[in-house]
Amino acid sequence: MPSLNIGKLLGKTAFHRSQTLGYRNGYAIVRRPTVGIGGDRLQFNQLSQAELDELASKAPVLTYGQPKQAPPADFIPAHVAFDKKVLKFDAYFQEDVPMSTEEQYRIRQVNIYYYLEDDSMSVIEPVVENSGIPQGKLIKRQRLAKNDRGDHYHWKDLNRGINITIYGKTFRVVDCDQFTQVFLESQGIELNPPEKMALDPYTELRKQPLRKYVTPSDFDQLKQFLTFDKQVLRFYAIWDDTDSMYGECRTYIIHYYLMDDTVEIREVHERNDGRDPFPLLMNRQRMPKVLVENAKNFPQCVLEISDQEVLEWYTAKDFIVGKSLTVLGRTFFIYDCDPFTRRYYKEKFGITDLPRIDVNKQEPPPVKQELPPYNGFGLVEDSAQNCFALIPKAPKKDVIKMLVNDNKVLRYLAALESPIPEDKDRRFVFSYFLATDMISIFEPPVRNSGIIGGKYLGRTKVVKPYSTVDNPIYYGPSDFFIGAVIEVFGHRFIILDTDEYVLKYMESNAAQYSPEALASVQKHVRKLEAPASESESKQTEKDPGVQELEALIDTIQKQLKDHSCKDNIREAFQIYDKEASGYVDRDMFFKICESLNVPVDDSLVKELIRMCSHGEGKINYYNFVRAFSN
Repeated sequence: MPSLNIGKLLGKTAFHRSQTLGYRNGYAIVRRPTVGIGGDRLQFNQLSQAELDELASKAPVLTYGQPKQAPPADFIPAHVAFDKKVLKFDAYFQEDVPMSTEEQYRIRQVNIYYYLEDDSMSVIEPVVENSGIPQGKLIKRQRLAKNDRGDHYHWKDLNRGINITIYGKTFRVVDCDQFTQVFLESQGIELNPPEKMALDPYTELRKQPLRKYVTPSDFDQLKQFLTFDKQVLRFYAIWDDTDSMYGECRTYIIHYYLMDDTVEIREVHERNDGRDPFPLLMNRQRMPKVLVENAKNFPQCVLEISDQEVLEWYTAKDFIVGKSLTVLGRTFFIYDCDPFTRRYYKEKFGITDLPRIDVNKQEPPPVKQELPPYNGFGLVEDSAQNCFALIPKAPKKDVIKMLVNDNKVLRYLAALESPIPEDKDRRFVFSYFLATDMISIFEPPVRNSGIIGGKYLGRTKVVKPYSTVDNPIYYGPSDFFIGAVIEVFGHRFIILDTDEYVLKYMESNAAQYSPEALASVQKHVRKLEAPASESESKQTEKDPGVQELEALIDTIQKQLKDHSCKDNIREAFQIYDKEASGYVDRDMFFKICESLNVPVDDSLVKELIRMCSHGEGKINYYNFVRAFSN
């Protein structure tokens, strides 16, 4: 154990050790002690003056072993390293021209751009003004396939003096720019020598000056210009195109300029003629009269005609009043000219007779409108409306007649005239509507007859037989009477019976009916009323309960005054009373009453049915119907 220097410790009071642990900015740190026990400074961590001088004069040497390797450089992606760096190559390709006689192929120069950032390529053809060829970007920027295995073109595949195929077109690379050359050489690629750009033969031919052949002429055009300046022959002509569809006869003015033998055709517009105001049909130009044999197929519409294609031009002597002139495929007839033109022809050609020709055509007589034949569908009046207007309208109706005869219907009972035995017992109800002169036919259903009853014919007008299609004659009220034969679309019906309203209508409008028709209906009604009156008289004489029946009928009439009229009930019973005896079966009687909603459950009606019953299971419906008359 080392001994302590007691002399140094005298007079000292602090013998603790120095604190070496602490915190700085929230972090724990270790500090070397600077003083020892008793507060004396420690010399362990301090250098002497000699050591300091030695360090100041000592050259620095490596004292910590091998140096550490420098960190690797930061990674730079290709799209950053090669951004905006593009390789440019000059190339051309050959295009065939099959439809031209002046050139067999065409050389088109292009620029091929290779973008290093994403290995994409584009082909752009410099735009030549008025070339008539779609130019500019031929192939948009994309990665281009090199072969069928899916490989793409790389900048290592590009060089001068090689052929590359892109989408079926072969491009010849002839040169590149300075940046491309430096880049490829820096990557160790040996460039081929540059080639000369191929030129288009047709373009070079167009650059050569055209040879001009000037043949001296004896005709002095300057003298003609100075002599006939502002002198114009004016002719009035027509173009008759009425033979074609929608053609018409139009007037024109033909101007012939004497100064240069040119012709101009102007249109004559009238007010509200419906045409666009184009002033000229043909612009001022020379008109060929006879072409060369080989120039008949010359495209005159797109190319100008020169003296090489024309044997003879139109001159002033070809324009004569009264003669036709063919210009641009149109035949113009000259019918008049102005006074100056007449004087010129008299002095120049000695023609004095140039009268005006009347070209006004007389209007043809109006064409009579004839309707096409009736096709059998619908009514004739409805079908005819399609011929009068593009959008057909319903034919006009007699409104007064419809208002006067509203809800007035004439009903008739008819039988079908047919050689078939099953049709002899069929009965039909004809309804004639006075408001519209239409007829509907209804066949009452008969149980176990094997024939489906119901609507036999809807409301329509029925044409009489032997009437023409152009002038049809329809059945009217005067054609319906007892025994009349009505033919409806090939089926013949015989009128057997009518209701009482028909007799009233016929008596009130006796002028519409023949005396025979009116007499037939009156006779038939009397025949039906005779059995009823005879039975009533016999019952009055023999049966003392007739007065009771009359009183019961009066009571029911007062109680059921709002019920349907007796005409409908009588008509229903008459349909099943084929023998017109005035009696029907009891079962049939109740079925008819049920279909007409007759209150048979009423006590008074039951009593009336009992009094009208017959001993053989039949009921007299004449007395029963009287109870429901208004």
